[in-house]
Formats: sequence, C-alpha cells, structure tokens
Amino acid sequence: MLAPMEAVRRLMDLRHRGRAEDLPRVLADAAPLLDADHATVLLVDYGQVALHPLRGTTLDRAVVLPLEDSLAGRAFTTAEPQWLGEDGGGLLWLPLLHGAERLGVLEFRLVHQPEAADQHDLEVIAALVAELIASRRFYGDAVEFTRRRLPMQLAAEIIWNQLPPLTFAVDGTTVTAVLEPCYDVGGDAFDYAANDDVLHVALFDTVGHGISASALTTLTLNTYRNARRSGLSLTDTCRSIDKWIRAQYPGAFVTALLAELDMATGAYRRISAGHPAELFLRDGQARQPLPSPNTLPLGLGHMLRRPPRVVERQLEPGDTLVLYTDGITEARDASGTLFGPERLSAFLLDALGQATPAPEVMRRLIQTIVSYEDGELRDDATAAMLRWRHPPHRPLIRW
Repeated sequence: MLAPMEAVRRLMDLRHRGRAEDLPRVLADAAPLLDADHATVLLVDYGQVALHPLRGTTLDRAVVLPLEDSLAGRAFTTAEPQWLGEDGGGLLWLPLLHGAERLGVLEFRLVHQPEAADQHDLEVIAALVAELIASRRFYGDAVEFTRRRLPMQLAAEIIWNQLPPLTFAVDGTTVTAVLEPCYDVGGDAFDYAANDDVLHVALFDTVGHGISASALTTLTLNTYRNARRSGLSLTDTCRSIDKWIRAQYPGAFVTALLAELDMATGAYRRISAGHPAELFLRDGQARQPLPSPNTLPLGLGHMLRRPPRVVERQLEPGDTLVLYTDGITEARDASGTLFGPERLSAFLLDALGQATPAPEVMRRLIQTIVSYEDGELRDDATAAMLRWRHPPHRPLIRW
C-alpha cells in the first residue's frame, strides 16, 4: 500500500537543507513507500537530445535514454505519462514540469500497475521533485553537470545564466523559446515577463560572436529589463537600449524585436529594430507579417530623426507569432540553399497542425535546423513562439 505523505515529508526536508544531488538518495529511500523498487530523476540535456540520470544517481541505474524512440522520451516530448508493463509491475515515466518548463522525467519501477488514485499520488510526487530541482539547482552544480554533455564556452555560460526558463504559460497564453548552439552562443538572446495582463517579449541578435558579443548582449538584456521594470513605454525602452549601446559600445549594434501582448484583449504591439518580421500564423495559414523594420538596429538609432514606430495587430484566439533570428532562416544545406522563411512557415504549420505542444514544436525546429546544416551551425539560431488563447495541451494518461 502506498504511503505517499511520508514520501512527501522526506522530500520536503530538502527544501530547507540539502542539494539537488541529494534527491537520488532521498528518492531511493522513499521508493518502497510508493510500492516502487526505485525512482530515478532523468534530466534533459541542453541540446534536448537525451535524458540523463541526475548527478548522485547510483551507477547501476545510470542509463541515458534518447528522446526519440523511447517511452521516457515520449513522456518528455508529449508531457504525458507513459507505462511499460512487466510481469505484473512495470516502468512508469512521469514528466517533470516546473510550471510549463520541461525539466525531464521521473522514472518509477513499480511492483504493481497503479490504480488511478495511486497514479495521481505519484504525479504529485513528480510535481514536488520538479519544484525541488528548480529551487535547489542554484545551491550546487549537480543539475548543470547533468545537463551539459560538452564543455560550455564562457560566452555561452554568460548568456545561459541570464535567460528565463524556455517555456512559460498563463491563462491560455504560452511563450516558448529555443537557442542553439547550446555550448558556444554569444550573440542571440530572448527575454519575457508577465506583469498583470501584459506579456513582454523580446528577441535580440547581437553583431559578432564570442565574449565581446556576449558582453554586448548582457548590456542589452539588462537595459531592456531595467526599462521594463521602470515602466517605460516600448518607444522609450527602445531609446534607452539604443542610448546605452551607443555609449558603451560605439559602432556596435543589436537587431531586436520588442513586443507587448495584452493577454486579456489580444492587442499586440511591437517595434522591429532592424530585425526580420515575426511569422504570423492563423487558422493553419501564414498571414501577412507586420511591417518591419520600424527603426534602425539598437545602437544606430541616432542616425534617424524620427522616433521608433510601434505597430499593432489585434490577435484572435489561437493566433501564433514566431520571432526568430537570421540564424534560422539563413541556415544553409550542403548545396548552399537557405532554409528560408517559407520552409520555416511550412515546418511550423505542419507541426502545429498535428497538435504538437508548443515547446516540442520549438525543440523539433532547432533539431531540424541543426540537421539542415549537417550538425554544425554557422550562426546562433534562436526562436520564440507566442500563442494567445490557444486551447491548452492537456496531458492524458495512456495505459
């Protein structure tokens, strides 16, 4: 018989003392309380290719599972529980979700196939484990050791430490992003924040690569946040970033999309500072994009006398906007053919038409871009998807 509350109490002890790497030991001790031989945390790597046992897991359970062609991977990509029966018991994989952010999966080897009520208790345990990973990760490097499969360059370290979680959802509005290459970025970045009914979203593409680009990106990100938190308008935010880039890095520039979405009404407003227009998808079709650009790249705004222009569009429920950097559309195959916006639109419409969850669409997009360039990107490739009042993806238990 399950004793989930005792398992919860043991896990809750980690909230006030303990590290992320202590989770495997606590889960091992708590597993018998859940009629399980073991419970294992598997985290997704930065490339979103495979699931890896959290540092601290005993070696006999340290099995790496690919996202493709594994039930554990399916639990991650679909955010749905997966079950594999074996002699009365079996393996159960539950998605580890921190809000809408996919961290990995929690694997149980169970003595018996759980009843619906027991399944619910295990899902509560998985939710608590996800919260513990998210809260304890900053007190040690166990999560980073687990997720990194290659040494991370300093420029990438600087950028990744400043990015928000890849996915956020509230009241039917979702924003989810990807950034590649994971281990050697420097010029691209994204940011978002939900304040009252307004969702702020920004995408930046900095000139150059390496440390110099990451330093400029750092200034840009934090100037954007400072302006946003000071209550500045889109126009004044654009002016503020432009001023600071020009003062600190004369001659350098950053292309950007700065956007605001009223989540209550669907009113979308944005400025394109020398950046490609976002894709606008509605009812299974690519619609006319918003006018772009509306001003010069950030850092070069002093060359224009007129202020940045804010363009607006009224969204309808289910509308999707995809912001991207030129590393997506300018990816080239072996023959030199560009990936291009048309191929990007076709990919997104096909994936969304299959009701693929937004975070999984973006993961597949970046894998497609990497494959298109034969595994080695020539430029940072970053994209962010914004969906308004789309029917939520509701995980279903499949036995």
